[in-house]
Amino acid sequence: MNDFRQILRHYWQYDDFRPLQAEIIESVAAGNDTLALMPTGGGKSLCFQVPTMAMRDPCDPTQEGLCLVITPLIALMKDQVAHLRQIGIRAYAIYSGLERNEIITILDNCLFGGYKFLYVSPERLESAFFRRRLTELPICMIAVDEAHCISQWGYDFRPPYLRIAAIRNVLQDRLRRHRQDAHIPVLALTATATPEVVDEIQDKLEFPCHNVFRKSFKRPNLSYVVREALGPQDKIAQTLHILDKVLGSSIIYVRSRAKTKEVADMLNAQGLTADYFHAGLSDADKDRKQQLWMAGLTRVIVATNAFGMGIDKPDVRTVIHLDLPDSLEEYFQEAGRAGRDGKRAYAILLYAQNDHAKMLQRVHNQFPGRDFILRVYDMLGNWMKIGIGSGLDHQFPFPFEQFCADNRLPLLPTFSAIQILTHAGYITFIDEHETQPRVQILLTREELYNEQLPPVQEKLLNTLMRHYPGIFTDPVYVHFNRLAEEVGYTDIGFQLVQLAQRGIIRYIPRNKTPYIYWTQERLPVDYVRIPESCYETRLQRYQQRIQTMLEYAMLATPSDANADNVTPEQFLLHYFGE
Repeated sequence: MNDFRQILRHYWQYDDFRPLQAEIIESVAAGNDTLALMPTGGGKSLCFQVPTMAMRDPCDPTQEGLCLVITPLIALMKDQVAHLRQIGIRAYAIYSGLERNEIITILDNCLFGGYKFLYVSPERLESAFFRRRLTELPICMIAVDEAHCISQWGYDFRPPYLRIAAIRNVLQDRLRRHRQDAHIPVLALTATATPEVVDEIQDKLEFPCHNVFRKSFKRPNLSYVVREALGPQDKIAQTLHILDKVLGSSIIYVRSRAKTKEVADMLNAQGLTADYFHAGLSDADKDRKQQLWMAGLTRVIVATNAFGMGIDKPDVRTVIHLDLPDSLEEYFQEAGRAGRDGKRAYAILLYAQNDHAKMLQRVHNQFPGRDFILRVYDMLGNWMKIGIGSGLDHQFPFPFEQFCADNRLPLLPTFSAIQILTHAGYITFIDEHETQPRVQILLTREELYNEQLPPVQEKLLNTLMRHYPGIFTDPVYVHFNRLAEEVGYTDIGFQLVQLAQRGIIRYIPRNKTPYIYWTQERLPVDYVRIPESCYETRLQRYQQRIQTMLEYAMLATPSDANADNVTPEQFLLHYFGE
């Protein structure tokens, strides 16, 4: 264990491990498949990062080992890769938006370049090309973050997670050709899991025997509070009262994007420094808002559940929920962002009687009728102009709101229908596909020679013409990092905007576009089958989670059902098996 402590001190500057970290690291280092249940902010990433630094290629011990990290959170993988590089550890991330040649370069570097970590999204495991290249890499461990996503009992089931066990088995077969006793350990990590989910995670990942390390979910410094409110206005009044009594940073969670701004404006009108955050904002806006809040220049951030993953602000004193989440797992994870510095903090849920009807409406939105789901499937094919028997392995841009508007479809049920079709295996919906910027030169070469351009723009155009020979006929994807290295400056985007304003080029900036990937050829709608496991079973489990969330919220109101005066903390701990 001393070797691991030396690694911890050398790279992370910590003198010792937090409780349970050392035991998890020893288990993984001994080659054991391991499930670690640690609350949000408990230091889960070190449990695979530290042992990987001491591990070698199991096929060739003279070479460094590589940890494959599977996580659904693109922002989190980018942050962790950036942090690892800052402390001198080689790491890469592969996520949507990278071009094929970039992915090939990353995989080649992981094969030959002594890299220690490769972060990928679970959807990447769907690619036959990627799976084939994985078998060439010196993988010594697989870390599965947000492991509850593999469980159909879980609140955030992701079908691609089911492929992880098969991937590990393929890698094991490669190892056995070199060593009969070879074994690639899996470390599964999650902050929230009920006893049923704990068992299913280990079964689906094919652990040879169950091996769980559980850190108590009890947080002595964090008080859980459930309060009854008379309605929306009373919730705001109570929020102002709480923020007046409990000073310090705060997160307020709501369900809709529009409501984030509405509540932030109300708070600002009362003299508080508040801002809003949701998934529809640009990356630049998200970064700016997050940094101002992290620095304490904004006291309150009003957000949807898009805010919080990977954010470790220790001095959050209150997390207030104005709307009920879909599940206790989701609530517990969001509430757990308060008080990470160990000082007194409060997680407060405000419940009004009309919230009950709103929760029941969510069931209809999450599980629209089967006829509606089949109609969405048919409309998808027509809208994308995919003929019956076509589309297999093709990927199409999918501006979701435009699709709904063109077909006069309601947003929430349509989104849920697409998710159900994904679970059923007909399509894959990629919600965060980041596209590279594109450029087309509109003038001929002769016309360019007659233009009087600043030297920086002339050099940029020459570089573009040299690297992208088709740039005169169609917009081509360009890579800012490569261009910056060649031209010697970094404001590539600004120069491209200048050239576009002069009519010299067409410039399409980087953006994030959802995509639909057809995992099967388009079928006649009469042949589409939604299995019971994708609909009725998941509906039943969703209804159970909704009901449990309501039972927790109704702790705010005296009732015979709570004759034993169960506290919110006791309710949560019991739900998670403590």
